[in-house]
Amino acid sequence: MSLSDVLAGPGRSARSAALHAGRFGILGWATLRSLLRPRDYWRETILHAKQIGFDSLALVLLMGALSGAVMAQQTMYQLSPGLPREIVAGGVVGGMLTELGPVLTAVVLAGRVGAGIGAELGTMKVTNQIDALLTMGRDPVVELVVPRVVAGTLILIPLVMLANAMGVFSGYVTSVIILGLTTGEYVDGAKGYYHHGALIFSLVKAVAYGFAITFVACYVGLRASGGAAGVGRTATRAVVAIIVSIMVLDTVLGPVYKALT
Repeated sequence: MSLSDVLAGPGRSARSAALHAGRFGILGWATLRSLLRPRDYWRETILHAKQIGFDSLALVLLMGALSGAVMAQQTMYQLSPGLPREIVAGGVVGGMLTELGPVLTAVVLAGRVGAGIGAELGTMKVTNQIDALLTMGRDPVVELVVPRVVAGTLILIPLVMLANAMGVFSGYVTSVIILGLTTGEYVDGAKGYYHHGALIFSLVKAVAYGFAITFVACYVGLRASGGAAGVGRTATRAVVAIIVSIMVLDTVLGPVYKALT
């Protein structure tokens, strides 16, 4: 095997990454530019906000409740002897606001919404519906991408807040009924940990994740090819790409929390 053969694989990967980065940036610029025309997309935005938010609400609340219960139990079971039990409430509030609430809500929507957007736009791509929009002089970015991105970015904020509230309440119920804490101990622990910086950090994550979920799904969907089988692969790629994006953002946004506190 020659040196050129050894270098061919990484070279192709680098070219592919560069192409995707360029296309990603072009779509991102077109999306940002189209935001200046709200009259062209606000009706579709409301429709997608309902589909993304209301239809996902039950699953988001369930995940929030389970997360709060698990956090309360694990914090209690790992609590060293002699430490105040109020730490349990601090663990629940801290875990929900800074990590579990935003991340698990985003992962739920990645599977439910991201796959749906990827498959929907992928179907339109392989059946030439997007080419038909261009032929009629309509902008696919305004028609298809912007409403979904705006709806996802905005609607994830209340969803994350509701998940946080459900997690804290579930942690309270678990702490009192199962772990034997009193209401006073839980409330004192929650008050001792809570600060506005954690809540703002949760909101920042919600906005970032909402944008990432919808924008990445739209990008992957618009790159679909290969007929029905290609649409299936597109849905899978969309979910994988979104989850990777969420974890990257979770890492990048870490210093923001320190700045807010």
